[in-house]
Amino acid sequence: MAPPDNFDDDASPLPCVGGLVAGTLALMTTWAAPHPNAAADVAQQRDLLARKIVSNLFFLQNHPAVGAPLQQVLRNVHARWVSIQQQSAHPAVPPAPTPPAAHAAARLH
Repeated sequence: MAPPDNFDDDASPLPCVGGLVAGTLALMTTWAAPHPNAAADVAQQRDLLARKIVSNLFFLQNHPAVGAPLQQVLRNVHARWVSIQQQSAHPAVPPAPTPPAAHAAARLH
């Protein structure tokens, strides 16, 4: 699909780094403890979440507001999440067990 004739890449605002980081951390948290009553099963949730995490990390590592040292960290994290996403798409190893909600909440405090 081609962009509209009046589309200007330079006019499109970039997402803010803070918003991308916050959203990515929320996705990672949900990947670690998928919602037990979701319409999708745990494997489907993790696959979809991993895809979005990989995407966000790609945009973060290439964001102009991110300095070189953090870009390197994000490249490493992105590579790891690409591997996780590939494993979730073709699971050879069972996914990590989902901790009970009470234990997961306790670890956050």
